[in-house]
Amino acid sequence: MNTYQLEGKRLVIDVRERIAKGEHPRREILNAIKSAPVGTIFEIHLPHRAEPLVANLQSFGMNVIVNEIEPMHFRLMAVKLDQF
Repeated sequence: MNTYQLEGKRLVIDVRERIAKGEHPRREILNAIKSAPVGTIFEIHLPHRAEPLVANLQSFGMNVIVNEIEPMHFRLMAVKLDQF
């Protein structure tokens, strides 16, 4: 599965496998969000709640919804409303 998949205005980012391998893609995720156009909906799949990432998104003025889909599978949802 691709890590990043654009579906219309929705960007799905699934980094569960990468994090399981010991990678830390937070900076890469933040760069993708910064470069995306206003109006993009982000759906980020992670193996944990990722509070530092949530805090980063909130610092950009984004509201973040966190859902636990199943054990070791969390989904963060946010919409880019402003350019930053």
